[in-house]
Amino acid sequence: MRNALLSEPAGVPWLVATGALTNVALLFATFPEVIDHIKGLSIMGGAIGNGFTDAPMGTVRDDEAGEDLPRSGNVTHFAEFNIYCDPEAAKSIFSNPVLAGKTTLIPLDVTHQVLATERIQNMVIYGMPVVPEVPPGKMSKQPSVLRRMLHDLLIFFAHTYAEVFDLKAGPPLHDPVAVAVLLHDHPAHPIRFNFEPDQYGREERWDVEIVTIGEHSESASEQGRVGATIARKVSLGRPGVRIPRGLDVESFWKVMGQCIERAEDAVFRR
Repeated sequence: MRNALLSEPAGVPWLVATGALTNVALLFATFPEVIDHIKGLSIMGGAIGNGFTDAPMGTVRDDEAGEDLPRSGNVTHFAEFNIYCDPEAAKSIFSNPVLAGKTTLIPLDVTHQVLATERIQNMVIYGMPVVPEVPPGKMSKQPSVLRRMLHDLLIFFAHTYAEVFDLKAGPPLHDPVAVAVLLHDHPAHPIRFNFEPDQYGREERWDVEIVTIGEHSESASEQGRVGATIARKVSLGRPGVRIPRGLDVESFWKVMGQCIERAEDAVFRR
């Protein structure tokens, strides 16, 4: 990772993290010169909750209370999976002020706005756009193996999110959103993200704290809030993490459709 990043000109490369942050934290701890060299770090992870966005977060069944309760995390009530796996690694990244100033966090509050609805599922398997007058079952074009595979993945996760999280509109897409933020200012294929201004009209920034106290346990009483993501606005002039409030979902899916087409060309039409 170090060699790949330092082989690019300073201020150009991005690092995108879409899993537990163990190796990423180790990279920066072992080779701190990489922090100054990169342009940015994009992390898919965390769950802020408390109305940070209006994204549907789903519910979780509380057997003791006998009711469905709102949640912010996806592996516990409070914690998102990537952060929960290694909260100490996440904490080391967010507590470094220089690195935090180069970091964009894409939490569940954002990815749950990008739902693969039935329309999107049809786009994935049949191409874009799907003709609304023609039922998908009557489409003359036979989907490629690649499209069928991607569609099967979406259908699998659609069932999971409907059964486990009570999200029935479609499964959210997570990791590609952390890549898409790199296109925020792209001149040819922009995907606009909503970075709210602070009270001074500047892009709001956040101190991100990760809870490391608690146990990795199936017992809620032992878990506590381990892996929870706590975001507080920083004062003017201080570095902090960027966290968007949303994105242009239609432009995101347009670019995703183009990516699938290009992948299809590369694999099947060479």
